[in-house]
Amino acid sequence: MQSENPLFADLAKLINSAAGTMAGMGREARDAARERMRETVGGLDFVARDEFDAVKDMAARAREENEALKARVDALEAALKAKSRK
Repeated sequence: MQSENPLFADLAKLINSAAGTMAGMGREARDAARERMRETVGGLDFVARDEFDAVKDMAARAREENEALKARVDALEAALKAKSRK
């Protein structure tokens, strides 16, 4: 039969308590850092991906329309120049 040494039992309890305390501190630090990041990112003005894609499509259509109108104006200016030469 093995007898328990009170010194080793107390030391084991101390180490176990310290490990639990360190784990709790780690969880608290992680949660605090996560909350700070949420506050920081929450203050930024981000848009959702679908909104970004919709605006991107609108810009592409506007660019195409602008190019078509430019070509039309160029053609009208050329016709006007040709008419004024006569």
